[in-house]
Amino acid sequence: MKKLTLLGDITPTEFLNEYWHKKPLLIRQAIPQFNAPIKAAELAKLAASEDVESRLVTHFKQQWQLKNGPFEELPDLKKKEWTLLVQGVNLHHPAADAILRQFNFLPDARLDDLMISLASDGGGVGPHFDSYDVFLLQAHGRRRWQISAQKNLDLIDGMPLKILSKFKSEQEFILEPGDMLYLPPHYAHDGVAVGECMTYSIGFRAPAFQELGEAFLQFMSDSIDLPGRYADPDLKPSKHPAELSKEMLETVAQELRKVDFTQEDITVFMGEYLSTPKHSVFFDQPKKPLTPIKFLAAAKKQGIELALKTRMLYRGSNIFVNGESFGVTGADKALLSKLADHRALAGIELGKASVDMQETLCLWYEDGWINLSKNI
Repeated sequence: MKKLTLLGDITPTEFLNEYWHKKPLLIRQAIPQFNAPIKAAELAKLAASEDVESRLVTHFKQQWQLKNGPFEELPDLKKKEWTLLVQGVNLHHPAADAILRQFNFLPDARLDDLMISLASDGGGVGPHFDSYDVFLLQAHGRRRWQISAQKNLDLIDGMPLKILSKFKSEQEFILEPGDMLYLPPHYAHDGVAVGECMTYSIGFRAPAFQELGEAFLQFMSDSIDLPGRYADPDLKPSKHPAELSKEMLETVAQELRKVDFTQEDITVFMGEYLSTPKHSVFFDQPKKPLTPIKFLAAAKKQGIELALKTRMLYRGSNIFVNGESFGVTGADKALLSKLADHRALAGIELGKASVDMQETLCLWYEDGWINLSKNI
C-alpha cells in the first residue's frame, strides 16, 4: 500500500494496527512547508456568523471563562491567554474541507469536522481529554503539548470547562507548522500556545450507545405495526383496584415482544443518522437556479460536486444524503457510490445516469446539496 506523507513513514494499515485507539503518534512535517490557508481575520469573520458554532475561552487573572458565539469582537492577540474555537470550518471553507479529505483512509461515517483554534500567547483550554480520536495539526505558530496516559480522569468541580483535576504530564512536544499529533480517545492532553498560534483539530464521531439507542427507538416508531387494542374479556372482580394486574402486564408484554427489527432497519437508521447534518447547518441554495434542462446540460459539460455541507454515505443499494435515504441499482448505484466516495463526478459520467437520477440531481442542485464543478 502506498505510504502517505500525512502519516510520516508508515502506511494507513500500520497506523490503524499500531496506533488507532491505542497510543499517540507524533508526525513531524505531516504536511511539509504547511502554510495555513485560513488566516485569523477569516476565522474571526466566521466566528461572527450566526450559523457557525464558536466559543471563546479565556484565562485572564487565573480565572477560566467560556463564552459562546457569535462574536462581534475578539480580544487583541497581544493580550495573553485566550483561545477562539471555531467548529466545522470545513463546512464553510474549501481549503479546510480539502485538508479534512486527506484523511479519507478513515471512513466518512466516522469523520466529524475540522475545528480551528486561534490562540494568543499562553492560550489553551486547560488539561482535558476527548471521548474521540483526534489529529492535531499545527497550522501557524507553535504550540506546546503535554500528554499523559493517566487513568485518573476526574474533573475539577464547578468549572465552565471540563478540566482535569490531577493532570500529570508524561511526554511533551512543541509542534511547528505542518507537524501533527494523533491522540486516541481518553488520552489526557494540554496544549498551550507559544506566542500567537493556530491549530487545526480533525475530530471523529463516536456517538454514545445511549444516544444511538434513543434515536433508533424514535426511528423505529414509524415502522412499528401492532394491530388491535387491549381487551380483557375474562376479567375477574378486583380486590385491589389500584394494583396493576399480572394478566394485564403479561398481555401487553406479549404484544411488545412482537416488535422486531432487521439488519436492513439498522442499515437505514445508521445511514440516515450519520448523514444528517448538525442542527446549525443551513444549505446555500442558488440565488438564480438554472432550469433543469440548462442544469443538466451544464452538469454534463462541467461535472458536479457535493456541497461542502453535504454528507453522503451508502451501503449496498441504499444511498444516504443529508439524513434522507433511497434505494438504487445498476448504473445509478455505481455513479452515486462514486459521487459519495470522491465527492464529485465528471460530466462525461452523467450521461450514464437514468432519467430518475438526473431529476434527483436537479432537486439536489436546487436545494444546495450539490454544485456544478468549478474545475472545468
